[in-house]
Amino acid sequence: MCDKGLSDEAVAAACKDGDPVTKDFMMQQTMLRVKDPVKSLDFYTRILGMTLLQKFDFPSMHFSLFFLGYEDKKEIPTNVKDLTSWTFSRRATIELTHNWGSESDESQSYHNGNSDPRGFGHIGIAVPDVYKACKLFEEQGVTFVKKPNDGKMQGLAFIQDPDGYWIEILSPNNMVSITS
Repeated sequence: MCDKGLSDEAVAAACKDGDPVTKDFMMQQTMLRVKDPVKSLDFYTRILGMTLLQKFDFPSMHFSLFFLGYEDKKEIPTNVKDLTSWTFSRRATIELTHNWGSESDESQSYHNGNSDPRGFGHIGIAVPDVYKACKLFEEQGVTFVKKPNDGKMQGLAFIQDPDGYWIEILSPNNMVSITS
């Protein structure tokens, strides 16, 4: 096992310019499977303040997709054709996938990636004030993995959504002191 991270030189050597065709690529979505869409939609809209951008049902395959992001509701197109193109042109959305019936299956749960075997870690939400956001989360009964004053990395927090996925709560202005 390596006792230190990659050197700056190793990082620079590993990172290459993409093919010119990639210049218009963007990070569009992260998909999370959810057990109960009612609980998850409530959490991501009411607690985190996201907006439901579009819902898709796939009856023959027994699942639904819910796309959420931080967009102004007044800017969401009303025409379905325009809405679909618009939804898939937004940056950094969350795609909640609900397999029908999972909400009533007591044995069903999803792995959040933070226990063995580790994999996926978390999503991150930038907020103006981590402490104010965490006060709201505490008032709403949100589960904390880490509060802002816990541990070595002061000023950022981790909460859990209804399925146990971790969400980092950070303030962009505080990240310089945290990462230095």
